Amino acid sequence: MPQMNWLMRRMNICEERGSGIDKVIFQIELYQLPPPDFRVTDGSTIAVLFQPVNLSEMGRQEKVRACYQHACLQWVSGTQMSNSSLRKRLGIKDSNYPMASRILKDSIGDGLIKPYGEQNSKKAAKYVPFWA
Repeated sequence: MPQMNWLMRRMNICEERGSGIDKVIFQIELYQLPPPDFRVTDGSTIAVLFQPVNLSEMGRQEKVRACYQHACLQWVSGTQMSNSSLRKRLGIKDSNYPMASRILKDSIGDGLIKPYGEQNSKKAAKYVPFWA
């Protein structure tokens, strides 16, 4: 069976294991969709995708999950998340920065993200996933 997997990858029928999650998160952010819910079951991973909703219709957990996934995507892209990048991801107006600050605070409180480096000012603060 390993030979069949290799052949399918060479023919561009399938990809390496785990390479699709980054692509899913990137597309979700590009179209400003709610964050997907990844569920691990007996030897497989299920990605649950959601239809577009306004930020006001998202629950706390969805906002925190979006924040965490955004931090992960930023990290694998070689940068760090900021209040500004989170606002852009979630479609929050610049004047409503306290809303993004609240989501960041909730995400830190849940242990999903952490401040990056020395924090000289809140405005310039950067954040990374907890595992970075």
